[in-house]
Amino acid sequence: MTEMAHEQNRTERITYKDSTYEIVSKVAYLIGVPKRIFENEHEPPQIDVYRQLDLDKNARIIRHLCIVRTSIERNFKYINDKMRTEFKSILSLPQFVPAESISQLSADGINFVKKSSTQLSGHIVEINRIISDRINNCKNLFPLWLNWQYVRELFIMPDGLREESTKDAAAVYYNGLSFYPYQMYISWIPQDEGNILYSDKKFVTLLYQWHLDEFTDLGKVSDAGSLIKGNIYDFIDEGEKVVIVVDCENVDPYKLSATLRGLSHNYTDKIASIILFDDIHTSSGWDLLERFTTIPVEHIEIERVKQDKSLVDMRLAMRVGQEFYENTVDSFVLVSSDSDYWALISSLPKARFLVMVEHDKCGPDLKAALAEHGIFYCYLDDFYSGNSEELKTQALFREMRLYMERAVRLNLNAMFDEALRATRIDMTAAERQQFYSRYLKTIQLVIDDDGDVSLAIKAK
Repeated sequence: MTEMAHEQNRTERITYKDSTYEIVSKVAYLIGVPKRIFENEHEPPQIDVYRQLDLDKNARIIRHLCIVRTSIERNFKYINDKMRTEFKSILSLPQFVPAESISQLSADGINFVKKSSTQLSGHIVEINRIISDRINNCKNLFPLWLNWQYVRELFIMPDGLREESTKDAAAVYYNGLSFYPYQMYISWIPQDEGNILYSDKKFVTLLYQWHLDEFTDLGKVSDAGSLIKGNIYDFIDEGEKVVIVVDCENVDPYKLSATLRGLSHNYTDKIASIILFDDIHTSSGWDLLERFTTIPVEHIEIERVKQDKSLVDMRLAMRVGQEFYENTVDSFVLVSSDSDYWALISSLPKARFLVMVEHDKCGPDLKAALAEHGIFYCYLDDFYSGNSEELKTQALFREMRLYMERAVRLNLNAMFDEALRATRIDMTAAERQQFYSRYLKTIQLVIDDDGDVSLAIKAK
């Protein structure tokens, strides 16, 4: 490796330090990067993601179509000559097109070889058509925060349903072969960006730049480093009994969930419990946290004596003292950015504390006091926030269900009875049942551009 290449690698290690590899692993699988790359621990794509996606029929189909398409593009001249001079079928050229991919596509019900396609470029057109029809089946493999259209375009050959365009794409691919990720075909303008699948942080940043856009939420593509996690693990290991206490007024439940899910189960399993001190005015997401952690959760909802005064901090401090003196808890992970808790920490000099704060909520005074007394603190914001997407989704669903229950109370039988009364129409029981089945069961939601919802009866 040249000195310039070494310097580039060093720069990338610094720039993309602590990145995640979930997105690049999924893209690598779908575009057909060889399995041996996933199995190499020094390469970014993760073998666990490969195994997960290989069980997904939709993902398998896209992967093997991309493998075949790349193989054809890479060996177009040789395959074309064999087909033209020796009347070979593409299915009988395993030295150019992997038989394993052909076999897997067949097993998954996909056949891209049409009798009407007598030219090799016709096979590519058919592959492009199938990919275009099916790539959206893989949309749910990627998180909501990632612009799916940007990802989708990587798989769509420009004007790929015309044979002439497939030849143009082949020329672009062949001329820029060394720039393509692991030399697998994607739809882009090839340029020397190094390995674009080096990390999630690099790939997503470039992906948005290619669309004249900017990706700024780097917490979605990075995780806390080994130093931060190592200090947390040491704290847990050295404690006799560890409890997490959370001031729900001063903590984002989704950031805490992401942090807990980003820690090794070998250590979180040693934590005795999480105690949530909650106020009626905090996020409803706290009600769902226990579904997303294996640590036992005690959720204490604290009523207010005066509506403008919360009692959370007082109750938390009293409970920590109780846990220390009565329940032999010697180690506390305090999750709050409130500097008032320094009084609690300093009042229990024999207890061990680790503090988790948030960048935009924690002032310099608390951090200075913690540092001065050798108490380790870390930022919830530094952990991979993609781990909280499921909790966010469930919290939204829960609130929307509650909203709908309050807003919509419709009984079809009562509505039908009222309509019959108002119209003075008599129906037999049989007529009523047929009308009910034919029309009322077809009621649909109609949503306009402003988000307003109405009900419509679909007349047959």
